[in-house]
Amino acid sequence: MARGEIKTERGTQKGVTKSLKGNIMATYVGNNNHSLYIKVIPEKRGRYNYKKQRYDTISPKSLSMVLFYIDKKLKDRKILYALFFNRVIFWHKPKFKVLTPMYKDYSLYIGEFKSIKKSLHSIFYKLKDATSKDRLEIIINSHGGNIEEGRQFYNIIRGKFYNNSIAYLDNHGYSMGAVLFCIAEKRVIYPYSNLMFHNYHMINAGKGGEIVARVEHADKLNTKFRHDIVVKQGFLSEEEYQKLLIGQDFWMDAQELCKRGIATHIIVDGGKEITAKEYLDTLCNNKNIKQKNI
Repeated sequence: MARGEIKTERGTQKGVTKSLKGNIMATYVGNNNHSLYIKVIPEKRGRYNYKKQRYDTISPKSLSMVLFYIDKKLKDRKILYALFFNRVIFWHKPKFKVLTPMYKDYSLYIGEFKSIKKSLHSIFYKLKDATSKDRLEIIINSHGGNIEEGRQFYNIIRGKFYNNSIAYLDNHGYSMGAVLFCIAEKRVIYPYSNLMFHNYHMINAGKGGEIVARVEHADKLNTKFRHDIVVKQGFLSEEEYQKLLIGQDFWMDAQELCKRGIATHIIVDGGKEITAKEYLDTLCNNKNIKQKNI
């Protein structure tokens, strides 16, 4: 098995835990439409560098080095002997500090919003275990799905990963997939990523009065939910949103996503991540160069 690879069974709901390099444990939950990978990242400790007056990261092996004090023979207790590779080195008494506490990296891959055999229940359950130190990245390649499940993701992201979430639009996000992308704090796209907003659709059945009451309630709730995410953040204007409600679809490519602020960053050739503004400036410069050459 390749380094960092997690062996899973296709379509399984059962969590699979594997040990990766560097004492990192990874867990998998999900199916073909959506998957959640959880990596436990151990804490990083630093030792104070008296010469450079800063804390330098130390490896777990360094922490396990045999350190001992010769308090009885030395008056200055700040002198420390370290026995390492059969060499004796004079050090000041070391000062240690936790630079990065232990945390979990949650990686959520989203296809369609369809809960197959309650697999989304398992994902929601795992995400609710997160603490304020944990991080979430969402990789979206979705035509959309159930808006109610989308609101559940919204509740978890805002409740558990507030200001600590990042979404990648790889390769497209339509309908609820587009809304989910907009929920994340940092939003990263690629040059050929694309996104589409449209009005929701629903199927209802029952007695006449029940249908009317439910449709009115759902329309009010869903309209406000999407308005708070899309319009209040300035991704669509009020006029555009009203057009959306009566049936107009809004399709956007990478350039449009950067212009509207929907994308905060973009990954270009070589895997380099730049800001949306830097990408727009690059497109403008390239356009000016082409015009000069004509």
